[in-house]
Amino acid sequence: MTYSTLAVGSLAALRSALDGGIFADVGDGDTLIVPTAAAFTGAAEAAIAVSQALDGTGLHLEGLMVTDRPSAAEAHFVRRIGECDLVILCDGSALHARTVWRDTPFGESLRAARRLVAIGSVATVLGDVMIDPRGGAPTTGLGYRPGVAMCAGESDELLERTRTLLQPDVALAAIGPMGVLGHDGTRWHVVVDDVLVTRGHEYVRL
Repeated sequence: MTYSTLAVGSLAALRSALDGGIFADVGDGDTLIVPTAAAFTGAAEAAIAVSQALDGTGLHLEGLMVTDRPSAAEAHFVRRIGECDLVILCDGSALHARTVWRDTPFGESLRAARRLVAIGSVATVLGDVMIDPRGGAPTTGLGYRPGVAMCAGESDELLERTRTLLQPDVALAAIGPMGVLGHDGTRWHVVVDDVLVTRGHEYVRL
């Protein structure tokens, strides 16, 4: 199956998926690393960590330092997303990423990206429903890739709270460290099984 978007639990999960040929058609393609979510902890360091983890994949990697709303309005950054083969969103603060990308030209370029990877907790911003990492409550996501609410790294207690607060028709995918979800342009699929999917308190399959 061909996927346009991946949500992965960690850099190790991403490297494993790439080594397994999940984006084989990208080849040595132009790949942008976007560390917006890591702005508070070190955007440059986050981009370097992704680059080092993907060393040897053949991808041509470049960091795109979009860290605040003014940079999310810069035409160069917006244009680069439209030109590239693959975009990788670094892990970090999902709330900061949502603030920076919401209703900006850069955010809309991410919505239209040909291939998109979200690492760790930043994946939660992609859906219509986002899980607030501060307390596990559902809130409004950016709606770039609807169909499932995602979270990563939550405790059992927080997951139970989230499942209680979500509407019963909303699927929640809790992505473990080696989990991979793939979006085929229409719907999400579990690609690597370190993912638990529930509706309400019932375990289901996507």
